[in-house]
Amino acid sequence: MVALSVLDLATVAKGFTPADALADTTRLAGVVEQLGYRRMWVAEHHGMPAVASSAPAVLIGHLADATTTLRVGAGGVMLPNHAPLVIAEQFGTLEALHPGRIDLGLGRAPGTDQVTARALRRTDDLGADSFPHDVVELINYLAESDAPPTHPAPVPGRGYLPEMWLLGSSTFSAQLAGLLGLPFSFAYHFSPDQVDQALAQYRATFKPSFLLDTPLAMVAVSVLCAPSDDEAQWLAGPSALSMLKLRTGRLEPVSSPEEAAAYRYTPQERALVDGITSSHLIGNPDTVVKGLIDLQQRTDADELMLSTRAHSLEARVQSLTLVAEHWPMWDASVPASNPAP
Repeated sequence: MVALSVLDLATVAKGFTPADALADTTRLAGVVEQLGYRRMWVAEHHGMPAVASSAPAVLIGHLADATTTLRVGAGGVMLPNHAPLVIAEQFGTLEALHPGRIDLGLGRAPGTDQVTARALRRTDDLGADSFPHDVVELINYLAESDAPPTHPAPVPGRGYLPEMWLLGSSTFSAQLAGLLGLPFSFAYHFSPDQVDQALAQYRATFKPSFLLDTPLAMVAVSVLCAPSDDEAQWLAGPSALSMLKLRTGRLEPVSSPEEAAAYRYTPQERALVDGITSSHLIGNPDTVVKGLIDLQQRTDADELMLSTRAHSLEARVQSLTLVAEHWPMWDASVPASNPAP
């Protein structure tokens, strides 16, 4: 079975508040669960007016309370921003409250600009070099063990390890996930050129662990599906404009489709946006589903995670509903809440 999952960024649209965005993400979680998606993740970002998911552990607890079977988690927590002990306490607590439903995806990027990263970490050392050690430290806090208790020892601690993934957009985390025997999720939605190399490295270096016997790979992809290609392109306009403004330092909430359509791109801006969105799947259900199947067959991914950025909750719901209704690779005999094999 090739499952589909969802990555949501708690998108803040122009004319709306972060509270509105968080309420929309909560409503979306219920829809995602009803549609049969396997999991829904939120991502840690800081200082971005268009993204309200700056505190993923808090939001994950709320989403888990609002659903009953859906796996919910972080895609991801940017571990260098935090002491491993703090993340162990947060996600051990989530696992204790919602056993068997929590995912912890770990990334080593800051998820923000360098000034904000320093404010988060209270140091000029941005910490990426210690990422492998921090991952192992975090696992050791929460994994079942007969060894003497650690000090410090989080509570909840041992026995409360959520399903842990490493996230990456290059080969570094791919190799680390393989060496540690962890599931790996590749960020094809913003780094498509390295997907083949990263997944090959992951599978080549994979060593079975007490967490995982064989490689488990997920690929995240940007998707916007609508009844027609023209409508899909119209609804995708705000996401494209938002990415351009992010890349050029003009941080603001996501524009409406009307504002995005009225924006006059320079040739240089158009080339930049076309490059960023070249791997995005935008179109009618046949177009999008064919693209997803081609991507899955190319990468042999065990799971695909759909990232849908749009100005409105309605557009996101429509997109995810159309894909779910046309996806031919569900296995109805396997409950959507089951963790990946």
